[in-house]
Amino acid sequence: MHRGGFLTFFLIISAISLLFDWYVFTGLKTFTNDWHSQRLRQVVLYGFLLVSVGVTLLFLLGFGSFSTAKGMTPFHEWMLSLFLTFFITKVFFVLILFLGDTGRLFVGIFNTVNKTQDQVSHSYFPGRRKFISELAILIAAFPFFGFFYAMFRGKYDYKVHRQTLYYDDLPDAFDGFTITQLSDIHSGSFDNVDAMQRGIDLAQSQKSDLFVFTGDLVNNAAWEIEQYISNFSMLRAPYGQFSILGNHDYGDYIHWDSEQEKAANLDKLKQHHKDLGYRLLLDENVVIEKNGQKISLIGVQNWGKGFIKVGNLDKALQGVDQNTFKVLLSHDPTHWEEQVRYNPANIHLTLSGHTHGAQFGVEVAGFRWSPVQYRYLDWAGLVNEKNRYLYVNRGFGFLAFSGRLGIWPEITVITLKKKTA
Repeated sequence: MHRGGFLTFFLIISAISLLFDWYVFTGLKTFTNDWHSQRLRQVVLYGFLLVSVGVTLLFLLGFGSFSTAKGMTPFHEWMLSLFLTFFITKVFFVLILFLGDTGRLFVGIFNTVNKTQDQVSHSYFPGRRKFISELAILIAAFPFFGFFYAMFRGKYDYKVHRQTLYYDDLPDAFDGFTITQLSDIHSGSFDNVDAMQRGIDLAQSQKSDLFVFTGDLVNNAAWEIEQYISNFSMLRAPYGQFSILGNHDYGDYIHWDSEQEKAANLDKLKQHHKDLGYRLLLDENVVIEKNGQKISLIGVQNWGKGFIKVGNLDKALQGVDQNTFKVLLSHDPTHWEEQVRYNPANIHLTLSGHTHGAQFGVEVAGFRWSPVQYRYLDWAGLVNEKNRYLYVNRGFGFLAFSGRLGIWPEITVITLKKKTA
């Protein structure tokens, strides 16, 4: 969707939001109708309008100042996030209020149809009950406070996810070998360096043998990571640090004055991987050796269904022995679904990211749900296809919505184990 299409879409959503404002205002009037203090009643009613309409206007003004040369900044993400918070909250409020008003409508129609001659002067439509407005406020409070938690705490509430994988053909020297994976840093979105640093420290404290990063270092432009190079270069492992590119790293989502400028940005980003101390794998493989035994680490450029497809798995596998234990870094899990899981090369483990788990969902007591599942078959955690594993990291950073709720930022620790008889 081009910028004009986005503008039209957001204008329509903003118009709907303003209609919701009017409807919520009528519900608040019912809620405050019996208050003794008229001043307090006006503060609540017109304070709501001021804040809610103000957020919509700031959102539109922020979008109007959006520079495609830079992409979304934390300011734009905050404006979008606040707008979404109020919009979703109003949706819940309006839904409850509408259900109550629909009930009133049916009661009124029934009374009108069954009226008697001496009731002609009476009103047959019952007034809105205060209880309905109270219930609407109670229900709407859940998304309201949930979204604010997501924005202020959730997006930096790092969780360590551990997986132990057993293989018959794992070289003995690598029994117990550990890999720490980060993905989707999206450095252009960070707005709290201290909180971000806590995540980096947590990742480094895992003291894994190998560190890997599976793409989307930036939102769009190489300069976004520059202020954080000293932070993320702290991530070190005895057997090295390796990385790949994600779909956002190619700069496809913003305007460039020329193809040369875009190419120069990608070259600069590749240099920043070196500055971080990461070996960037561009459709290639390296050997990880321990005590005279070896495994192959393979890295492809982005290949994603519906996204940029430049990764070349065949090229990346050149020189890799068929019987070698293989770990693949591939940003988009659809690559595993389409090209990797049935590949004759027998790739033992693929590490991906990309989905962010939509940054919103539920994962509790074995139950998992996120809206991203309607787009991706494999969107978070471990997948096993005949002992070929895919692990989808939920992402370290965030994008567009400046928050996370239920799907927390992730640090993955994989332990490889030799399967015993």
